[in-house]
Amino acid sequence: MSNAFDDAYRRSMDDPEGFWGDVAEDVRWIKKWDRVLDSSNKPFYRWFSGAEVNTCFNAVDRHVEEGRADQLALIYDSPVTGNTVRTYTYKQLLDEVAGFAGVLKANGVEKGDRVLIYMPMVPEAAIAMLACARIGAIHSVVFGGFASNELAVRIDDAKPKVIVSATCGIEIGRVIEYMPLLNGAIDMAAHKPNHCIILERPEFKTVLSEGRDIDWATAMESAVPAECVPVLATDPLYILYTSGTTGEPKGVVRDNGGHLVALKWSMKNIYGVDPGDVYWAASDVGWVVGHSYIVYAPLFHGCTTILYEGKPVGTPDAGAFWRVISDHKVNVMFTAPTAFRAIKREDPDGKLMQDYDLSHFRHLFLAGERTDSDTLHWAEEKIGVPVIDHWWQTETGWSIAANCIGLHAFPVKPGSPTKAVPGWDVQILDENVTPVKDGVIGAICIKLPLPPSSLPTLWNADDRFIESYLTEFPGFYKTADAGYRDEDGYLYIMARTDDIINVAGHRLSTGGMEEVLSKHPDVAECAVIGVADDLKGQLPVGFLVLKIGVDKDHADIISEVITMVRDQIGPVAAFKTASVIDRLPKTRSGKILRGTMQKIADNEDYKMPATIDDPAILDEIKEALEGIGYASSRTA
Repeated sequence: MSNAFDDAYRRSMDDPEGFWGDVAEDVRWIKKWDRVLDSSNKPFYRWFSGAEVNTCFNAVDRHVEEGRADQLALIYDSPVTGNTVRTYTYKQLLDEVAGFAGVLKANGVEKGDRVLIYMPMVPEAAIAMLACARIGAIHSVVFGGFASNELAVRIDDAKPKVIVSATCGIEIGRVIEYMPLLNGAIDMAAHKPNHCIILERPEFKTVLSEGRDIDWATAMESAVPAECVPVLATDPLYILYTSGTTGEPKGVVRDNGGHLVALKWSMKNIYGVDPGDVYWAASDVGWVVGHSYIVYAPLFHGCTTILYEGKPVGTPDAGAFWRVISDHKVNVMFTAPTAFRAIKREDPDGKLMQDYDLSHFRHLFLAGERTDSDTLHWAEEKIGVPVIDHWWQTETGWSIAANCIGLHAFPVKPGSPTKAVPGWDVQILDENVTPVKDGVIGAICIKLPLPPSSLPTLWNADDRFIESYLTEFPGFYKTADAGYRDEDGYLYIMARTDDIINVAGHRLSTGGMEEVLSKHPDVAECAVIGVADDLKGQLPVGFLVLKIGVDKDHADIISEVITMVRDQIGPVAAFKTASVIDRLPKTRSGKILRGTMQKIADNEDYKMPATIDDPAILDEIKEALEGIGYASSRTA
């Protein structure tokens, strides 16, 4: 017997133009499309060609027109600035966005111009993004605090007419001064912006550069509000840089029309939220999750969105998330598994949860790293709501695989993000571009054309787009993830294809080993990498971060996890080496830097990842590896 999900998925495969054309009726268009899907210039497929639309209008203005003027649109919650809370109704947000759009126009920004946004987690970051969309400018958000050289590379690639920034960002116990970083980047960059608009924060005041820098507050006082500008559905909305394998960033392009259609649809059909619900994506506007699910999708759908300037632990404790959920009556939350592993490590019994009212909370969604079953079960047990893993990428902009609870809630299988979402023709292929059998690990690929909101190309780099994503598996988009599908159609994302290791001719997933390690009662989080071995090609090495308060001998824990891997995966895994460490190296979005760890282990040269949260951790990893005979201890 079919259900609403099966019906939707089948139609999206059999009649994609009919499916997405019907979905698109929920958007306010200035001009309807000539073609739902334009395939005239393969592989550069374009959705809703000929249509005109404005993203900002659909995020803000339409809700004011349609009766939500006094509903909260945005809640800013900042424990790092003394528990600041600021709220904006849809009408107030409209006034701020229209005003700042006027500031951009007054400083020469026109449709098609780029604006680089280098901001902390403050409402003004979202306001600047929406203001760009309002006047048809293309924004490129760079995570606040990125090093000058990395910022300079992005300035030279995007060539922004204006940069929007703030005097500082605030982390636990420290202020990150942005202006020296910004000034350094502009000095390094060949391209120079005409102006920088600077939000002064009380925590750090600076001297503005005369002629170049403009004070945000002063400019807003005399701003003439700007109206929405029609743009083509196929025009770029933003550029978001993601790290490339060469170390050079890739500018992922997102268009206006397809992005609007898919993201609005996802709110009800994937996340099960309705207009008026409170939705919280605990991420950062510098990442794709912040673009899609802090700023755009919740506002498209008429929800209340939360912008949180804090951490899961340390602001002030491991009850921070429960406090936000309780204070703002959050219905649905989306964050990274690494956040919950941090909470579990600090408060393994979930005692702090008992201090807060979570009665409004319905669903927790996780993405960004594989959700290990131990973390999933812990969250389910402690919170008492469904915990749903889902999987997507910067390039796709929204879920490839999820449990679409607005259509049909399938049983949760730990370790799986459930099934491919309507619109995504996911196939598991071998190196000959041949589908593999259920249960067999292969390269996860998506048959072209990709659905709306996925990247149409890379910024000024069509050839690189084809080379990076479309060449290795002709007719498919390469996700660079490996995994399998089970007999029920559930997908399992086991590792990046680079993390599939070859042990004596056996292809093994480091993700599968991590799944086993995470089940040990003393382990808070873990990582497994493949290191070079003369005899077997590669061998797995594990890294264990223990829960707070564990005083058991480390050698005993290591012996126990080695036995667990042997018992649950088999001797073929050849898992014999592990090290207990204080913390794992991660990006600021919570992804573990396994590739960098592997290079350190093998004494290979590596480039410091631009997105690393704390570079000092790599020295700790090197020391740990040396203690078990790798890194510089290794003989040539």
